[in-house]
Amino acid sequence: MDIDKLKFDDDGLIPAVVVDAESGRVLTLAYMNRESLKVTLEKGLTCFYSRSRQTLWLKGETSGNFQHVVAITADCDKDALLVEVKKDGPACHLNTDSCFTDVLFGEAASDGFSLERLMTLLAGRKNNPPEGSYTSYLFSKGPDKILKKVGEESTEVIIAAKGGDKRETVYEIADLAYHVMVLMVQMGISLEDVRRELADRQVVDKKTKQEKMA
Repeated sequence: MDIDKLKFDDDGLIPAVVVDAESGRVLTLAYMNRESLKVTLEKGLTCFYSRSRQTLWLKGETSGNFQHVVAITADCDKDALLVEVKKDGPACHLNTDSCFTDVLFGEAASDGFSLERLMTLLAGRKNNPPEGSYTSYLFSKGPDKILKKVGEESTEVIIAAKGGDKRETVYEIADLAYHVMVLMVQMGISLEDVRRELADRQVVDKKTKQEKMA
């Protein structure tokens, strides 16, 4: 498709709906102009036009949360773009998987559980706390309360595992994981941050094993 066939608005912009190529989840809505679209095509990384700063911005340039372009498709009127990406980290500046976290009507569609979806839900509870939410209560009490719960749940895991009860241990591990994720949202730590750390440790572990064998 020729860029010249696209219909940019009076400000020279075209909306770009960014989705996760693997999950299909909508990540964000941004805008591109001809220049940022050309940069996107050349680099294979999303580059947008910031309407507030009136300048180009390469997603991930400062955060490291790059978005690797898999495909770009224009709609039937050629006045909007669908950008499918594989992301290196959270899409939103609030450190959530998606910018779309606050449900205004009904219930958000869900195609199954994922840690990413849970993180997005937790972030929504922090940013827009609904009345009666236990998660929002934890955020309102702050880090000390969250850390206390992490400590308590860690102890519960140890007790359950020591007793040899697999089912109870799974239950307690789930409780611990939930509270750890609340802590992650509180501190601005993403799932991708943890994945990278584990990946780095895996490389180190492989090298250590190779050195021992040598």
